[in-house]
Amino acid sequence: MRDSSPDIIASPLAPTDPQIREALAVARGIARLFARNDIWCLPEMPLRNGRRADLMGIDAHGRVIIVEIKVARADLLGDAKWPDYLDHCDRFFWGLAALLDRAVMDGEAFRPDLCGLIVADGYDAEILRPAPLLPLAPARRKVEVERLARAALRRSVVAADPACAPRGDM
Repeated sequence: MRDSSPDIIASPLAPTDPQIREALAVARGIARLFARNDIWCLPEMPLRNGRRADLMGIDAHGRVIIVEIKVARADLLGDAKWPDYLDHCDRFFWGLAALLDRAVMDGEAFRPDLCGLIVADGYDAEILRPAPLLPLAPARRKVEVERLARAALRRSVVAADPACAPRGDM
């Protein structure tokens, strides 16, 4: 993998915060890895428990995957909310910036028995530890897949025609 470039996001609307830029680059690298493996994901997917998954996707077997992205050691060590994601996916991965120290990921606090590990930069990603399959109940999976599909469709329609953006409750 190559180092992320500060020019990875060449948009006038691109964030200026280096950590946000790095997180977007990591998300892009993971999305590329997933696409090669027939896993399609959305960034910033709201969950029913009020949390927001950095990446949430569906693999070719209909299984739900969540990735929590970390680019700074302090953010990684201070994350106590990640177990809240486990009720919404069949597989959970940590997605780390390529240059971030990963030594803590084998510790009990990060539950290697429940979590996979991906390292990424803005160009590509690599799975260092596969995520175990912890199957959701079929009814729960159906709800999550439908929510993800509706979010993807809504984003697609609004991207094509911003006038379609939802306004308030319907």
